[in-house]
Amino acid sequence: MPPMQKPNLSAWQIVNMSIGFFGIQHGFEIQFARMSAIYEKLGAQPDQIPFLWLAAPMTGLIIQPIIGYMSDKTWIPGLNMRRRPYFFTGAVLATGALCLMPGSSSLWMAAGLLWVLDASLNISMEPFRAFVADKQNTAQRPAGYACQSLMIGLGTIAGNYIASINLNEKIPALARFGQDAVHLSFFACAIIFLLSVLYTVITTPEYPPEDMEAFKAASSVTPWQALKKWARETAECYFNMPPVMKRLAVVQFFTWMGLFCMWMYYSVAVAHSVFGADDPHSELYEKGIFWAAHTMMIKGLATPLFALCIPSIVKLVGRAYTHALALLLCGLGLFSLPFIKNPDLLYLPMIAAGIGWASIVAMPYVILVEHLPKNQYGIYMGMFNMFIVIPEILVSLGLGGFMMGLLQNNHAYVVAFGGVLILVAAAITPTLRRFEDAPGAARP
Repeated sequence: MPPMQKPNLSAWQIVNMSIGFFGIQHGFEIQFARMSAIYEKLGAQPDQIPFLWLAAPMTGLIIQPIIGYMSDKTWIPGLNMRRRPYFFTGAVLATGALCLMPGSSSLWMAAGLLWVLDASLNISMEPFRAFVADKQNTAQRPAGYACQSLMIGLGTIAGNYIASINLNEKIPALARFGQDAVHLSFFACAIIFLLSVLYTVITTPEYPPEDMEAFKAASSVTPWQALKKWARETAECYFNMPPVMKRLAVVQFFTWMGLFCMWMYYSVAVAHSVFGADDPHSELYEKGIFWAAHTMMIKGLATPLFALCIPSIVKLVGRAYTHALALLLCGLGLFSLPFIKNPDLLYLPMIAAGIGWASIVAMPYVILVEHLPKNQYGIYMGMFNMFIVIPEILVSLGLGGFMMGLLQNNHAYVVAFGGVLILVAAAITPTLRRFEDAPGAARP
């Protein structure tokens, strides 16, 4: 049977299928803006924070490959659904975790809810990557992933705006509910997350598997057989990994180690290093946390603006050089943080981080997806996520002692160290150029 020729989607159809990512990003942004501060207020020391963040990469390592495989094997004929049940299930679970998080009474309660939240975020996020490849042809995929970057950027803006303001002051009617600004921020992000994912689920139909008979035969197995088949197929995919994926793995390794340093420590670094706050319960500390979220909002503004430029830059210099340029700017921006004492100058590293983020969430997938078999997009995307979460796990387990030693428990130095790691990734990225026009890439 010849492969199905996927039609071009309209601009509105591409937006509809990406709106869910706008909501998912709220779940990430509120934890980036607030989790380290919640930990410090509950008594965590700087070198303990990486271990408390271990939930994020560990759940990604476990959940994403399994969800990717399951979504490859799922088809609900009556609803024409394949990936969308996973979007929605993750959104419902994450909404509950977000609503409970700000009421945490102990470090371990907060850490436990972060495990639930990140597992739920991974359930929602992983199938979205394969969703673009399912729905779009080769020519439109860069635009599809760029639209995801656009929605991620808009979600970053909105999520950090919510985290940077006191909603009781902005909307006085909310004060009568007796919740503080942190609680209201988490509640607002939870609602936006759920409604955005629900919008994509309702508005975007999915294509059925191309070879339905083969799909039915592969799906009619017991759970134990399915688990063994998943393990076998994952191992086969790992040992038959395309060369471009191996090279991207190295780029991703350094990139995501650097990003994780930023996410864990940027907000508290601003409070301590730029605002000079020593007490996590002080008004000055809270002012620094609010300002960090405000500047992260500017990062979110830079992300969609650069995302809109990505297709044009790719036409001029190619995919690999586009990604290398974005990583270079991001790394330099983060490296500058220890030298900044004026809060207004924090816009510059966050603009650079926004440029890098627009490329990080789009270009590796654009480079990779053409080299993957169509019927294994989900499992390969799940495997690809391992090259994100493994370096994050290494950071979580090893950074605490490293901070106490070489980095003197200095929050800003950790962010700068992350910048150095991203600069290493930028130096490696141009070697991907030779894969851009490689023969034998997967086609729609």
